[in-house]
Amino acid sequence: MYPLGILDTNIVCPHPSGNIRMKTEIVIMNNCTSHHIILGNDYLNIYVIDINNQEDKYFTIGDNKRQKFAFSNIPKEISVVSSVKDTYKDEFVSNQLVEAQINPSLSPKMRNELIDVLYTYNNSFASDNEPLGAIKGHEVDITLNIDRPYPAVLRIQAYPASPRAREALEKHIQELIQLGVLWKVGHNEEVEVTTPVIIAWHNDKSRMVGDFRALNTYTVPDRHPIPRIQESLTQLSKSKYIALMDALKGFNQNVLTPKAKKLLRIITHCGIYELKMRHPIIKE
Repeated sequence: MYPLGILDTNIVCPHPSGNIRMKTEIVIMNNCTSHHIILGNDYLNIYVIDINNQEDKYFTIGDNKRQKFAFSNIPKEISVVSSVKDTYKDEFVSNQLVEAQINPSLSPKMRNELIDVLYTYNNSFASDNEPLGAIKGHEVDITLNIDRPYPAVLRIQAYPASPRAREALEKHIQELIQLGVLWKVGHNEEVEVTTPVIIAWHNDKSRMVGDFRALNTYTVPDRHPIPRIQESLTQLSKSKYIALMDALKGFNQNVLTPKAKKLLRIITHCGIYELKMRHPIIKE
C-alpha cells in the first residue's frame, strides 16, 4: 500500500438539533484490494496501520515505523488532493444569506471568515421549515395581583370590526397559526380571561394589536435594571466585526408558561385563540 494523497474536506452530518460540521482529513491509499473502501479498525489491523493521536498526529504503515505520515504536516513527496466543495455551505449562502448585506469593503478573506461563522451557526437563522425560533432556558410568566375568580373586566367581548378589518384579522390569525404562535381554543374549554384585538393601519399595511390594558392593570411588573449605553459601547470597543441583525417577529419567540398562555387568550369574530408565545404589548 502506498499513500497517494490526503483529502482535506468538511463533512456535514445532519441532525434535528442542528447540523454538525467536522473538519476531516482522509488518507487516499493505492494497491488496496478494493477500489473504494473506508479503513475501519479491521483494515487498520490487516494493513498494520498505526495511528498516533498524541500532540504530533501521524500514522505509519507496516513494519516501517520510521516513515511517519503527519496529518497536519504533509510531506512534499505526497500529493495533496484539493478540498471537496461544500455544497451545504453553498446552499446556505445562496438561500439564507440572499438578503444579507455584507460590507463590500471587506477583503475576500474577511468575507469568507464571516460566512464561515454564519454557516457554523446556521441553525440560528430562519428557514422555510422553521420560520420562527424559541428562546431556550427561559419562559415568560405573568403574575396577577388578584386571585381567582377574576373580575368581569378581564372577560371582554370582541370589538366590532369593518369588513376590511375582518379580512385583515383573518389573514393575520391564519399566518400566526401556520407559524405555530397561535391555536384556537375549543368550545368546551373554560375561558377566564379574554382580550380583544384591533387592526392598526400604517401606509396601507395592517398590524394586529391586542388591547391588553385591562390585563396590564392587574399584572405585577418585573423590574430589571437597564444597562448604561456607555457600558454597552465599551464592550463593543474591541470588536472585530459589528453586525446588525433583526429577529423575525422577535417577541413571538419568547416561550410562555402554561399559566401565562391562559391569561393571554385573544378574542375575535373568528373565535378565541391562545398565544403560545409572548405578545409585545403585555406588561412584564
